This record gives sequence, structure tokens and C-alpha cells, in this order.
Amino acid sequence: MAESPHNAARRGPLPSGRHHLSREQVVSSQRIRMLTATADAMRDKGYAQTAVAEIIRRAGVSRETFYQQFRSKEDCFIQALDAATERLAGLLEVAWQPASGSPGTTMPIAPEETFRRLLRLYLRTLGEQSAFARLFLVEVYAAGPEALARRMAWQRRFADAIAEIFGAGAGSGADERRFDCEALVAAAAQLVTARLVADDLTGLLALEDPLVRLAVRLLG
Repeated sequence: MAESPHNAARRGPLPSGRHHLSREQVVSSQRIRMLTATADAMRDKGYAQTAVAEIIRRAGVSRETFYQQFRSKEDCFIQALDAATERLAGLLEVAWQPASGSPGTTMPIAPEETFRRLLRLYLRTLGEQSAFARLFLVEVYAAGPEALARRMAWQRRFADAIAEIFGAGAGSGADERRFDCEALVAAAAQLVTARLVADDLTGLLALEDPLVRLAVRLLG
């Protein structure tokens, strides 16, 4: 099946000469390419060593095009970070979907299994989108306080989801269980980061079982 001009534009430079893309599609294509170039460049060089010139070279756009959409390298980084966190946030909705049973019915999911589904999606997504994952987990520390605040807000959201999964957000001992959720997220982030830095995809995916066991010990 032939690829549509819109999909092609999203993945690579725009076709030369006349094309049938709308202005919105052109801008969207440029934006996706610049965000992707930002992630790829910072994976290779790190935040501090990545210049705007490197981003626009990899994206195949002009400096004018870059500054039409982003105020600075930091602004581009933050918007790339937002795109990554939106992708991760979508995993929460997927993990909560009930399991299919017989037609017209659903089966309840045990907290452990819901957490496992969420964690598996999270680890696989990080492995498949490793450049964006490094933005979120590694380069964010070099990008300034606004970027770091957004990272911490996501970690709180993840902790909230875990608390809801295990019913740890209310009742006696709720504060202690909430701390356990935050500690679990922090531990997972540290373990994942180490494997991303080492480019160890097998080790990244292998974190599923030990992290599920840790969650059950803390919250089950």
C-alpha cells in the first residue's frame, strides 16, 4: 500500500516541489521532525553539547522554521519532554482497561496484574522510544528547573496511579502507603535509567518481574 503524503511528511523531509499537504500538515511535520531530532541529538551528544544548529540540521529545516515554533533550545526540549510524557500518560488508560471475558462481559483484574500491565507497557515504550526516554530520565537534569519540575509532576502522577491500583490512597496508614508508592516510582526510575544509559534493552525489559514483586511486597 502506498504511503500517503501526510504520513511521509511526518516521517521525513517534505517532498520537493508541489505537494498536497495543508499548511497545518506542513507545520506538524516540521514539529515532529524537530522534536525527534532533539531527542536523537541529545541521546548522542547530551543536552549541554547539543546546539540549535544540530537540531535543525538533523530535522532538515531552517533556523527561521525552528524559531517560528520554539523560543529556544530549552523550550524545544520541554515540548519534546511533554510529547514523551503524553505518550506515557496514555499507558495509564490502557493498563486500566478490563480484560475480555465471554462476549458482553469483562473480568476484574487483580491489582498485581494491573500494575504488571502498566509496567510492561512502560518498559516496552521506553525501549522502543529510547531517545525520548533519555530526555525524560537522563537529560532532564541538565535542562533546567522547569523541565525537572515537569518530570517530577509525572512521577507524582505515576505514584497516584499506583496508589489507586493497590487501594493505597485512603484509610489508616494512607500516608505511609503513599510514601511507598513514591519510593517504588523512584526506584523504578533509577533502575530504568541505569539500563538506558548502558543501552541494555534486555535488562530493561527484565525489570518487570522484580519490580512487580517489589510492588506486591510494599503494597499488596
